[in-house]
Amino acid sequence: MDLTQGTFQEKQGRAKKMMLWFGMVSLAMMFAGLTSAYVVSKSRPDWISDFRIPTSFFISTAAILFSSLTFHLAKKAVQNGNRSKTTMLLLLTLGLGIAFVVLQFVGFSEVIAEGYYFTGSESTITTSFLYAIVFSHIVHVIVGLLVLLGVIYNHFKEKYKPGQTLGLELGAMFWHFLDFLWVYLILFFYFFR
Repeated sequence: MDLTQGTFQEKQGRAKKMMLWFGMVSLAMMFAGLTSAYVVSKSRPDWISDFRIPTSFFISTAAILFSSLTFHLAKKAVQNGNRSKTTMLLLLTLGLGIAFVVLQFVGFSEVIAEGYYFTGSESTITTSFLYAIVFSHIVHVIVGLLVLLGVIYNHFKEKYKPGQTLGLELGAMFWHFLDFLWVYLILFFYFFR
């Protein structure tokens, strides 16, 4: 690779990372707006102050935190040229991401079992916010899973090697952002009931 092509790829990589940062900041602003509306709505007389966060949400937190670790280790493994370890770690990340989504739905079944619904006469403003915020995050995690599938596909096509990991880095950045966002949300729901 000549110097001009290397410089072009470096600039292209920086531009892609910058676009991803803009997207993540936009998503963070959306969730900041939703959680701000949640805080403002707490003064309503119909607010449920004794709402219990489903246990599955806490278990899913462990799954997504561990998935961020496995994604990070996969990136390190590809940088060290260890393809088999990268494969195992990427597949483990995918499994943990799927487990996160499944546990979220288990959590919603716990909320429904408590008699709280998204809409209708059994719904409250508290649970409507919970559903809207968490479902919005789940949608983004599903997008993250699709990105991860793309990373896995490119890994199997041998597009990543030491010094050539841009796609994997972008996927990992987005995945870590989703992880951070969920930790923020679970702590928010825990402390602002």
